[in-house]
Amino acid sequence: MMKDYVSDLYEKITGESTGLGKLLSKIPGLDGYMERSRRREADQLLRETISARLEETRLQLGNVHHELSRDIIKAMDFAEPLGRADTRLMGLIGKIKDAPQGYAGFFDAVKVKEEDLAQLYAFDEGMLNHADQIAASVAALEKAAMDDGDIGGGIRDLTTAVQEANETFASRNEVLTGVE
Repeated sequence: MMKDYVSDLYEKITGESTGLGKLLSKIPGLDGYMERSRRREADQLLRETISARLEETRLQLGNVHHELSRDIIKAMDFAEPLGRADTRLMGLIGKIKDAPQGYAGFFDAVKVKEEDLAQLYAFDEGMLNHADQIAASVAALEKAAMDDGDIGGGIRDLTTAVQEANETFASRNEVLTGVE
């Protein structure tokens, strides 16, 4: 399903050629430039979608904070690990928003080879999956907080999900920079 979303997103952007765009695409060399421009737009839109999903999840995490604050013992026991998980999630969101685009333009400091684009799209698809996993972890944590369930285990699951997403995103940046 996520792969379809990434493909549909790219198709939507590449399919929106205007009459002027079609005319300009007939100029030698300009078609490749326009294709790269559309890829950049798709990459930017995809990263905005991922970060928006994670921001919504972070807002839901606020419900967990609120629920735990009803019991002073729980609030004290779980404030620090829940705060760390929230901070890591906020950091991930920032990294995604501020990341270099998936295709570099002619004058950009970071150049991305055409063959690396497919790998970047796979990372981005993985990030969509991670965003869903993080949302599921927060939902399970919220349920545990409301039902006197395993809150500590829920926080560990959330922390693990955020850490895995950070590792995937770091791998994406390795492709962009060529550094391993």
